[in-house]
Amino acid sequence: MRIPLSSILVLALAASPSIFAQSQPKVRIVRAKYTPPSSGAQMYRAYCAACHGVNGDGNGPAAAALKSAPTDLTRLSERNSGKFPGLQVQQSISGDFATRAHGSPDMPIWGDIFKSLSDRNVITLRVKNLTDYIATIQRQ
Repeated sequence: MRIPLSSILVLALAASPSIFAQSQPKVRIVRAKYTPPSSGAQMYRAYCAACHGVNGDGNGPAAAALKSAPTDLTRLSERNSGKFPGLQVQQSISGDFATRAHGSPDMPIWGDIFKSLSDRNVITLRVKNLTDYIATIQRQ
């Protein structure tokens, strides 16, 4: 199943916590909101934090509803011998580098969604600024 280009995933939170004991949280698809391409931090909060968490640790509010746990984005450098894998991150965001979750019903390909929001030059700026922001949240 292909997710519409202008969609993102969010957790449909129930009003009562007792509902979670009875059923698995569900993810619902909503339209991607426009954010300035110049702000990696704003894009991260709008497009990534629901799954990867505000701090990037993989514990966002939608994480419990996903089939695969979101990646802890704060440990990318640690897992890559101390060097931030910028090109791999850019390719994952754009959909050029296949990951377990990207492109699945759990994780849309953001490059495709960015195409619905902007022209090609702005898409490149979005991916670069989002990647640069993710580099700033790496654990030392």
